[in-house]
Amino acid sequence: MQLELGSIVAALGGELYGDSTAVITGLAPLESATPQQIGFLSNPRYQQQLLASKAGCVIVASQMKEPAVLRGACIITDQPYLYFAKLTQLWKRGLKQNTPATVHPSAMVDPLAEVHPLASIGPLCVVERGARIGADTILKSRVTVGEDCVVGERCIIHSGVVIGADGFGFAPSGDAWEKIEQLGAVQIGNDVEIGANTCIDRGALQDTVIEDGVKLDNLIQIGHNVRVGRNTAMAGCVGVAGSATIGAHCTVGGGAIILGHLTIGPHVNISAGTLVSKSILKPGHYTGIFPIDDNATWERNAASLKQLHSLRNRIKTLEQETKK
Repeated sequence: MQLELGSIVAALGGELYGDSTAVITGLAPLESATPQQIGFLSNPRYQQQLLASKAGCVIVASQMKEPAVLRGACIITDQPYLYFAKLTQLWKRGLKQNTPATVHPSAMVDPLAEVHPLASIGPLCVVERGARIGADTILKSRVTVGEDCVVGERCIIHSGVVIGADGFGFAPSGDAWEKIEQLGAVQIGNDVEIGANTCIDRGALQDTVIEDGVKLDNLIQIGHNVRVGRNTAMAGCVGVAGSATIGAHCTVGGGAIILGHLTIGPHVNISAGTLVSKSILKPGHYTGIFPIDDNATWERNAASLKQLHSLRNRIKTLEQETKK
């Protein structure tokens, strides 16, 4: 696989400084790129990496134009990171064989399921009765799409994903538990990507809904009747409990937990490891992490935290006495 710099700019735009006929044979980080590869710089703090790089061409923002041109060939663009993302897509398309969409012989597709002719179903997948898979969607190996669940168009579902397992619903019955049958399904929109071994539970009565453009990392748990708004992205190991609603254009850092029946409004960013225990309606960046420390210091701080309530009451009493 190789591309001329001129053909890259013709496809993706940007302003090229350098030989348009120069050939690029790979993409690489600045620090390890060779003269036959292209890299990018999105953060001006790493200017030294730019100056030291042996890359055949670099993608940079306009404020880095002068040092980039002095170094060698470069492409100037408003958003280098986004440009590089589109370049990876262009490269991937060039690498793909022109093979038709297929259902692998080892996949199990129920006769009453509906798989679009342009969808690809990988090895050992299971598509159950009433499920529907849209055009240009790819199911990697060992994906399970449960009964009556819908996956839209142009989705990528990575290995081991389970869509439509039963939600965690049990009613106490004396010393035991009585199962609540999960009668809903899962609705997944278009242009969704779901990472390996992520699980999305079917709804109890209404469907669990993942809207268009959502990106889910590996090992995420989405509980029953959750709704995730369009273009929201979640990093690995996030857990979302049942009936939570997450708005559009949110981000959730790795290992964060969102409790059930909460509402997260649009444009909310949640830091990694945060426990969300109340609804958040105002856009912004939210963090709830107790900083790591050596164990002895952590225990002293934890002991102090336990006294905060009594200290609060003492302060209130002192304030009232001061006002008298």
